[in-house]
Amino acid sequence: MVFSPPSWVPELPMDPPDSISIAEFMSNDDYGRYPLGKARAPFVCGLTGKSYTAAETVERENYLARAIGKRLGFTHEGSEWNRVVTLFSLNTIDYVPLTHAIHRLSGIVAPANPAASVFELEQQLQSSGSVALFTCVPLLQTAIRAASANGIPNDRIFVLPMQIGEWADGFATIHALLEEGKTLPAIKELKWTKGQGARQVAYLCFSSGTSGLPKAVMVSHFNVIANIMQLTTFESFYRRRHSIDSQVLLGLLPFSHAYGLVIMAHVAPYRGDQVIVLPGFRLDTFLTAVQRFKIEQLNIAPPILVQMVSSHKKCKEFDLSSVRFVYTGGAPLGSETLQTLSALYPHWHLGQVYGMTETAVVVTSTSESDILYGSSGSLLPSMRAKIVDTDGNEVTIPETPGELIVQGPSVTLGYLNNEKATAETFFWDNDGRWIKTGDEAIVRKSPQGHDHFVIVDRIKELIKVKGMQVAPAELEAHLLTHPFVSDCAVIQTYHERSGEVPKAFVVRSKESAGIPESEMARCICEHVEKHKARYKWLAGGIEFMDAIPKNSTGKILRRHLREKERNAIKERKARL
Repeated sequence: MVFSPPSWVPELPMDPPDSISIAEFMSNDDYGRYPLGKARAPFVCGLTGKSYTAAETVERENYLARAIGKRLGFTHEGSEWNRVVTLFSLNTIDYVPLTHAIHRLSGIVAPANPAASVFELEQQLQSSGSVALFTCVPLLQTAIRAASANGIPNDRIFVLPMQIGEWADGFATIHALLEEGKTLPAIKELKWTKGQGARQVAYLCFSSGTSGLPKAVMVSHFNVIANIMQLTTFESFYRRRHSIDSQVLLGLLPFSHAYGLVIMAHVAPYRGDQVIVLPGFRLDTFLTAVQRFKIEQLNIAPPILVQMVSSHKKCKEFDLSSVRFVYTGGAPLGSETLQTLSALYPHWHLGQVYGMTETAVVVTSTSESDILYGSSGSLLPSMRAKIVDTDGNEVTIPETPGELIVQGPSVTLGYLNNEKATAETFFWDNDGRWIKTGDEAIVRKSPQGHDHFVIVDRIKELIKVKGMQVAPAELEAHLLTHPFVSDCAVIQTYHERSGEVPKAFVVRSKESAGIPESEMARCICEHVEKHKARYKWLAGGIEFMDAIPKNSTGKILRRHLREKERNAIKERKARL
């Protein structure tokens, strides 16, 4: 059975253009964007208030393109793979315009996680074939070492200032490039052949996966353009009904991650919204920005919402009345946490989004007019989905779990130089090209009768207890309702009789101060045993730790915990 968007979802107003760059699409009113002359300033620094108008932003992109083209010798001739640059920076108001400047030169941008180590950045520079590196002052030393290991000289390292007047001795800044670009002639406009935008890579986004080194996902210009149009069209239904012309959003999610890059950095400016850019998360800074700029939509990772619940007394010190919609994704968020948030902030609409780097990015989203707690919403326009059980049969009955398989114009080109992984993930059927998400999902009806998708968990991460499946996300959501738990993660561990059993890693809350760990573990286990079936009990025990390892969007790095558990088992066996 093939699932389609609900009947209320509008169709795309036109086919996504496949012969232009993202930069052209974002800066030209002819492609349906909110008029440049009327749009809010697209990016505002949440620390200083610095911003540029939409028209000034496009002008700055052109100046940057001129200077970068001259410095790096980029021309339109030859392969785009000779024009790959890595962007290793925290969020700034110059981040996205810089990527568009590279696109105006028919180049490729490889965003790098700002939390990357020297070794990780070295690997990305090497695998992407980058010839230059853009970074920021806080990350400069890591950038220099990684670039040196890849033969990238200092004159090909450029700095994005994080603060007004900030500079780095010996390195050209974005501001220097802008001034240089003003003195240079305009670059030639790109003239692409039919379909080139669908074939040409715009971003190399590195997907964390569940194991092994990150894989470089080839995201085309067409992929991003399509998803911008899909999400804009999906949300237009509610915005039109409630006369929302444009709004102010939080830009805290890393632009280096596909979620932040597409949803925040592209969809928002395209529809005339304003993004308040923050370089990282601190609760006080975040709350101050919401109050100062009267932010209406929060796009944030689940751990921040969990912290807001545990720190609700602190949150009450700030005026958050401007917030209307809280939009979360990147990692599962339990319905219990959503219900608690709803009780604390009853005027907020709370919704989840689902997607992958490989789908660039959104597959399903929650409309403010059709919310079902615990679900990730409904399919976007032009998306199709199947759910396939373990025997390979398509699921036709609601609430029946299986692997989610999706199709749509934003599904990416595959993995760079990794034909094996591409063949395992993307496949052609008699009705087109599909992607296996690796996520177990069910379809559930909303109160209004529309199909919603509930993501159960990663298939590879499901715990099998005597043949019965346990979703770590379900247990984690329940554990977070206990007052002793500030954060947590659940993995499988070996059990002689059951094969696998759940084990929890827990970060203690402030409320647990002074209580012995043995007593805390007993109380937490009883909390699970009181509400969950026996096979879901924490038979693997509880281990307390200072912090749960996570990536930049809040997704738990379970492989680190599994490795920790394997080493602990080996040590125990060695002592026997």
